[in-house]
Amino acid sequence: MARILVLVRHGQSEWNLKNLFTGWRDPGLSKQGHEEAIAAGKKLRAAGLKFDIAFTSALQRAQATCSHILHEMGQDRLETVKNQALNERDYGDLSGLNKDDARKKWGEEQVHIWRRSYDVPPPGGESLRDTGARVWPYYIHEILPHVLREETVLVAAHGNSLRALIMALEGLSGEEIVKRELETGVPMIYELKADSTIAKKAIL
Repeated sequence: MARILVLVRHGQSEWNLKNLFTGWRDPGLSKQGHEEAIAAGKKLRAAGLKFDIAFTSALQRAQATCSHILHEMGQDRLETVKNQALNERDYGDLSGLNKDDARKKWGEEQVHIWRRSYDVPPPGGESLRDTGARVWPYYIHEILPHVLREETVLVAAHGNSLRALIMALEGLSGEEIVKRELETGVPMIYELKADSTIAKKAIL
């Protein structure tokens, strides 16, 4: 049996569409976001996967993505664990602001540092390193044991919580992970070895 971990960033949210910093705020999916999540489920079903358990964040855009995927796979009743450890990075004072307005207020360079540095948090918020500090223990203690028991596990979460997870999985540096772009609604399939390192990776 394979040890399969599938990571999916939620479909486009209403605030992605409006170019707003979202973080721990809780907008729903846009029309396109619902379509992306449904398409992800169809791709995973076509790939012949069947999940044993799913994990998602405490935010509705990730939960709706997870639900769409499981529905398309005929697994509506699958055990799904929701935990804020998988929430998006908290953007603090930037949350709810238009990204262009934030650049006008603080300057392009400063906003770029907050968005794309590994360890510099925005005012009142989290850096990617801070996000990792809650994602990594949760992954190690709650998610990874299922994978190592040769289960197939779905994680539907957010750009930065998944970046933190991918950083640990792929052994990337802070500089490397901040450059990694994750598209909305695109499944990433990892097959792990018994020592939890990667045997194979595929993007659907």
